[in-house]
Amino acid sequence: MGSQRALASSTASSRSVEAPAMRPRTGAETWRLILHFGTAGLVVVLVALPLAAAAQPAGKVFQIGYLGNSTPSVEAGLVEAFRQGLRENGYVEGKDVVVHYRWADGRIDTFPVLAAELVRLKVDVIVASGTPGSLAAQRATKTIPIVVAAVGDAVGVGLVPSLARPGGNVTGLSALTSELEGKRLEVLRELVPKVGGVSVLMNPANPFTALAWKETQAAGAKLRLTLHPAEVRTVDAFDAVFAAIVKTRPDALVVIADRFLVSNRKRIVAFAAQHRLPAMYSFREFVDEGGLVVYGPNFADMFRRTGRYIDRILKGTNPGDLPMEQPTRFELVINGKTAKTLGLTIPPSLLLQADRVIE
Repeated sequence: MGSQRALASSTASSRSVEAPAMRPRTGAETWRLILHFGTAGLVVVLVALPLAAAAQPAGKVFQIGYLGNSTPSVEAGLVEAFRQGLRENGYVEGKDVVVHYRWADGRIDTFPVLAAELVRLKVDVIVASGTPGSLAAQRATKTIPIVVAAVGDAVGVGLVPSLARPGGNVTGLSALTSELEGKRLEVLRELVPKVGGVSVLMNPANPFTALAWKETQAAGAKLRLTLHPAEVRTVDAFDAVFAAIVKTRPDALVVIADRFLVSNRKRIVAFAAQHRLPAMYSFREFVDEGGLVVYGPNFADMFRRTGRYIDRILKGTNPGDLPMEQPTRFELVINGKTAKTLGLTIPPSLLLQADRVIE
């Protein structure tokens, strides 16, 4: 994703004032007026017709706020999927819609400020993703519709009371990735059969992390794995956290889903490579950077599906009446080059399941 060009933020924020609609007269109505009022009526009608046509409002250009987790370069693939979803539903950016991008650069503390900016712009709808960004958008407004492109567990973090009946002004897609932690550990065990101790890197500042860690612990107990939590909240803390991980001498590393960690993926992948740690990730960006394996929802597909939600909302549907959906596509991607470097043989069963093996 990082190789794609950076996306420029839109600066347009004004909204056009529309004149009240006037229905143009049909040809039959025009001739009835002429017959009724005579020649004088013809003059009145001919003068009125262009005025009525001029009173027709031009096609409205909708304003969309996009609350990004990291940077335009990191999320270029997700933004393109979002744009594809708009196009599939008849909207072209810069023509039918103006998108105001705001980027958190992996810093959770910036979300409230960025969300407030979008609210001040009086956008028609806000697109958010990830638990911190989605919660910040919800706290910033109770009136502007919010479409969530991907959130770990919408019900579990308190974003909505129910997926079927979200209510309020929030709807979209819930990844339910906490339920996938068991599957990730199973794949890791299959790829590294002798794994015993596993360090789990997580960001406790993300409300979703507590849910994911609970699921990870339950799955680890079933697989008889010893889990070592490693918490990191800030960029400055990585060195100390990495040193603590080395002291536990783990057999593998698991990175819980979090966009702050994605923003620091190069550092994390380099650490795993330096200490020859097989690592399981939740986001494709890690494997593209050289990480070993990722299993999880196809997030690009989820971002594409926001287009349908946006279309229905812009046409008048209450977001609270639109049930939240879950992922329909998942992907298992293995970096074959990294596996070879670590001396791992990819089992035939995983090769059959893998959507892609990077060579």
